[in-house]
Amino acid sequence: MARPPIAEIAAFLAVARERSFTRAAAQLGVSPSALSQTMRALEERLGVRLLTRTTRSVAPTEAGERLVATVGSHVEEIEAGLAALSELRDKPAGTIRITTVDHAAETVLWPKLADFLTEYPDINVELVIDNTLRDIVSERFDAGIRMGERVARDMIAVKVGPDIRLVAVATPAYFAPRSKPQTPQDLAHHSCINLRLATLGGVYAWEFQKGSREINVRVDGQLTVNDIAVIRKAALSGLGIAFIPEDVVQADVAAGHLVRVLDDWSPPFPGYYLYYPSRRQQSPAFALLVEALRHRG
Repeated sequence: MARPPIAEIAAFLAVARERSFTRAAAQLGVSPSALSQTMRALEERLGVRLLTRTTRSVAPTEAGERLVATVGSHVEEIEAGLAALSELRDKPAGTIRITTVDHAAETVLWPKLADFLTEYPDINVELVIDNTLRDIVSERFDAGIRMGERVARDMIAVKVGPDIRLVAVATPAYFAPRSKPQTPQDLAHHSCINLRLATLGGVYAWEFQKGSREINVRVDGQLTVNDIAVIRKAALSGLGIAFIPEDVVQADVAAGHLVRVLDDWSPPFPGYYLYYPSRRQQSPAFALLVEALRHRG
């Protein structure tokens, strides 16, 4: 049996991963018809069907799944090694894919990324912003940015932002007919704006700490969203109490539009970390980005 070129194997892995000739072809920079012909040539070369095709979808066969399991990681390592050869070029180049949450993207990533992209015009960065804790290995991200306590232990973690403090805030008008909460338990008598986080399996329980005492509180209210910017707007509209990063509402508090409560129950905690798998060989471009994002405060 003739040994297939690694390019054919890499193309097959792209189709198996994307479950679509169209998406895989776009990723590889070829036409869907050319990719389909490559797959048929590979199947003929191996003497086994690797893909099941229908008019609407494409999926690996049992043999295809076995090929993915046995060679997939090795091909990725070969591709990473080839990408690392860009070190020999005058300028670092390549594409870096990062998954992150909206708050991290706005506060710690973008301020540094703007200058980085200007300095290295041959480096491309793709950001995927959502509140889902993605599997960066299986989804082929180079790195992710999340709170430090949510980073898996088998990942290399680099601190990229300062400590964060969550604060409870509401408008003066909201508190006018009500007593301000003195303890986290008092929130049971208030309307609160909930945050839904898929990474935590549901609605976020507000976390408070005072000295050695730690309390997690489930709050109730009319609104539950998965976007911090909307939570801020809801609080400014007088809908209730929000529990939100301090930097997001600092100007609103200074202007008197929002009032902070339970300050003594809201200490700072470690902020955002960039994380990536230790087994992955770093390209020069990725190494430069890590150093650019590293927090030095």
